[in-house]
Amino acid sequence: MTKAEFIEQLSRDSRMGSKKEADEALHAVLDTVTDVLRAGGSVTFTGFGKFSVAERKSRQGVNPRTGERIMIQGGKVPRFSAGSKLKQIVKGG
Repeated sequence: MTKAEFIEQLSRDSRMGSKKEADEALHAVLDTVTDVLRAGGSVTFTGFGKFSVAERKSRQGVNPRTGERIMIQGGKVPRFSAGSKLKQIVKGG
């Protein structure tokens, strides 16, 4: 599902007034989650899941073209961990 398709489906919800309101609501949520993660925090939606930031260590890799060993820098990466209710729903329970 694309972002446009998601907004279209969200706009059909009785709690949304229009496609524009759905678009604004989605952007407000995504912007807020992004801002919290940028600051190093985490966002938890009980039952749905948790967005957090993890530290990735530097590691050794191989250049596939040359076979040469290279160091891949570590850094911060976003993570999502699905909640128990979401896992149950996806499994069909």
